[in-house]
Amino acid sequence: MGDFLASYYLWIKALHVIAVIAWMAGLFYLPRLFVYHVEQVERGSETDAMFQTMERRLLKAIINPAGVTTWVFGLGLVFTPGIVDWTALWPWTKAGSVIAMTVFHHWLALRRKDFLAGSNRITGRQYRMMNEVPTLLMMIIVISVIVKF
Repeated sequence: MGDFLASYYLWIKALHVIAVIAWMAGLFYLPRLFVYHVEQVERGSETDAMFQTMERRLLKAIINPAGVTTWVFGLGLVFTPGIVDWTALWPWTKAGSVIAMTVFHHWLALRRKDFLAGSNRITGRQYRMMNEVPTLLMMIIVISVIVKF
């Protein structure tokens, strides 16, 4: 398995980066949709149904597949011999941040279900603040991987 991963390392890395970009785009956009949904849409209206469709499609067609492929190719990189120095701090900060990003992803999925059930209790301001979470985690991940402290 290690030989296979080493032989295709650059392809795995490229596909991982592509998946990360798609995942991050969705994680940035969905909370922004929630802001507009909660602040400008009347529950039960045609616009409410349209927002719910947009949110569901973004989650199901982009965020979920991109999150899974990010993990698959990321684990491929982790298991490639000689790539990760587990005695350093950076792989642990990256791993913790990726797990936190995954928790945020699932939190967004639960908030979408709240809109569907008509039970959303989070304000537009709170969604705006939560919209900063993936940015902060992305900064930790990128600095961890590039600087390798």
